[in-house]
Amino acid sequence: MSRTVAGRAAVTRLKLTGFRNYASLDLTLDTRPVCLFGPNGAGKTNLVEAVSFLGPGRGLRAAGADAVRQRRDGEGAPVWAVHAEAETADGPVTLATGSDPDNPARRRTRLEGAAATQTALARLFPMIWLTPREDRLWAGPRSDRMRFFDRLVLAGEPDHARHASAYEKAMRERQRLLDRMDEGMAVDPAWLDALEAKMAFSGTAMAMARRAALSALQGEIDARPPSAFPKADLALEGLLEGFLGESESDAEARFAERLKSTRRKDGAAGRALSGPHRTELLARHREKDQVAADCSTGEQKALLLGLALAQGSALARERGTAPVMIFDEACAHLDADRREGLADAIAAIGCQAWLTGVEKGLFTAFGARVQYVNVEAGRAVCEG
Repeated sequence: MSRTVAGRAAVTRLKLTGFRNYASLDLTLDTRPVCLFGPNGAGKTNLVEAVSFLGPGRGLRAAGADAVRQRRDGEGAPVWAVHAEAETADGPVTLATGSDPDNPARRRTRLEGAAATQTALARLFPMIWLTPREDRLWAGPRSDRMRFFDRLVLAGEPDHARHASAYEKAMRERQRLLDRMDEGMAVDPAWLDALEAKMAFSGTAMAMARRAALSALQGEIDARPPSAFPKADLALEGLLEGFLGESESDAEARFAERLKSTRRKDGAAGRALSGPHRTELLARHREKDQVAADCSTGEQKALLLGLALAQGSALARERGTAPVMIFDEACAHLDADRREGLADAIAAIGCQAWLTGVEKGLFTAFGARVQYVNVEAGRAVCEG
């Protein structure tokens, strides 16, 4: 596989204060991939979680601000912080996130010293991650698959999170009104019309971003030569996906009309029964012509890794800068051929990937293409 990018988003210096088991850390790096090794409980996942906090969202554990404060003898650090010097599509920047001193239960994020929006972070510092939590993604709940897929979408479409947030807010407000109606209280129909218009606009934007991401992702998978990771055939199944397939220009109006016609049903159910929040991601193992959920555990993991790598490659090709990619404990469950395939794929994308494992030997296939960091008891030392 040939290299696809000219540049990469990368952390070149990472400083932690009072974060998980790190009282203090100052780690200087270059833009190559980073392999973290050390015993279980040393803080490898905590370190990559800190990196994930530099991108949009709540991080790879979806932890609240108070949950990541370092604790000793039952007491938490008064504040915590993650500070980074980073390379981005716009050149070097400083990124910082941490607890708000005025309200330690909340997190605030800064870009070049100013408040950073989720959209700005997604544009400047796109990020993709896989953790052991996703190992059974194909056989798990639909919501987990869509959460994972929406992270892939966000890495390429910075406005996706904004549209998703607006959709969810309008959906919650609509449901409150439907609940009042169900209790026999009067509700202004114009208010419902306005909320459903917001849902239709934002929901259609979400569906279109998902469709574009799926098309680019499938194209990357189809163009990929045979590798250690099986090819997947992907599809999105849902109401709006059907509307877009029939008439893209009418999809928003049709969705608004559907919401209006299902008010009584949605009110009785206590939730909206249709919309992008109900979309499903379908996947099949192409060579075996088998639904992903019916594949072996190893095959499911390989399919998932293949998707993440394909998305990284697609983004690098389209945007000219590769995303940061995090693979927590990925190598531990791969055989030697797939570890070599992972190393080659990361090198081809040209991204700064962060990988964790208990032994340095798990990363032999990477050779000198990476930098190694020894992690032990909340300490991290770069070995070059």
